Amino acid sequence: MTSSFFDLDISFDGDEPDLSKIPADALKAAIDQLPESLQAVAMGVLFEKRTMSDVSQALGIRQGELVTRLHRAQLAIGMTLMNNASRPSSEK
Repeated sequence: MTSSFFDLDISFDGDEPDLSKIPADALKAAIDQLPESLQAVAMGVLFEKRTMSDVSQALGIRQGELVTRLHRAQLAIGMTLMNNASRPSSEK
């Protein structure tokens, strides 16, 4: 059984929301907003749960580059979800 939540290993200090468990639909929507170069990495590793080796080979990039893109994608997803969470419900 697969979980409908994804662990992005993102945590915040203080009163910031804990984004370590994200619903699948929210994660997919956030990934869709990323630049293309980050979308493929985030989709492969975070959403499809493929190995970094598999994704880097499929994209034709070194694993070091994949890790860099994955980190950038995680930060962007975290910021997107925080911005969405802080909007009044009438704006969503």
